[in-house]
Amino acid sequence: MKRAIITIVLLVLSNTFMTFAWYGHLKFKQMNWASNLGLVSIILISWGITLFEYALQVPANRIGFADNGGPFNLWQLKVIQEVITLVVFTIFAIIFFKNETFRVNHLIGFIFLVLAVYFIFKK
Repeated sequence: MKRAIITIVLLVLSNTFMTFAWYGHLKFKQMNWASNLGLVSIILISWGITLFEYALQVPANRIGFADNGGPFNLWQLKVIQEVITLVVFTIFAIIFFKNETFRVNHLIGFIFLVLAVYFIFKK
């Protein structure tokens, strides 16, 4: 149980960095220090952020993987990661992108993803 919790916490932290690296730069034009940065600068900043993402993602997968003594098989790790990604992204979008709305079709899609988790974990 401890390895499962550590894996999930690391995946949540990892996906938080990933979301900021992939989508945070879309808000740079609103920040004085970053408003005139070119694409290469944006890419380098995003790569710097993803270093932290990988520093958390790799240990999460190693700790959680069944062949390394963890509780999850490869399929389960991937589906957990995808659901966490969508939850983190949704929170990020609601907080930082107020003009983007969370609609019913998004909720329905998420319900199907939760069902995917159920079926992946079903023995």
